Amino acid sequence: HVQLVESGGGLVQAGDSLRLSCAAPPRAVMWYTMGWFRQAPGKEREFVAAISRSGPTVYNVDLVKGRFTISKDNAKSTVSLQMNSLEPEDTAVYFCAAAQPGSPSGVAESYTTWGRGTQVTVSS
Repeated sequence: HVQLVESGGGLVQAGDSLRLSCAAPPRAVMWYTMGWFRQAPGKEREFVAAISRSGPTVYNVDLVKGRFTISKDNAKSTVSLQMNSLEPEDTAVYFCAAAQPGSPSGVAESYTTWGRGTQVTVSS
């Protein structure tokens, strides 16, 4: 059973950057599609970005607007989300998740394992 642990959240000001990290069991990121989702209070969980086991990435373009970058380190078995030019609307709990390869990466139902999330708060 894959266990995922997010870190790197915090309180920042609008325009600042944060780098989220997701620690996965050894070699997990080599086998699974890894994704980031977020959920703001009172809102549905929404897809942010995903990276396949071979490396191609997918983004929620309307949400990311070119500000976020997903990457992974196979040797360290970590997945990162670099977030730049943060806006108050980015305030949410950010979740790391793993999906079987070949599953649609932009839908939460594809992901079978989830971390507990890390809080990101952006003040104006």
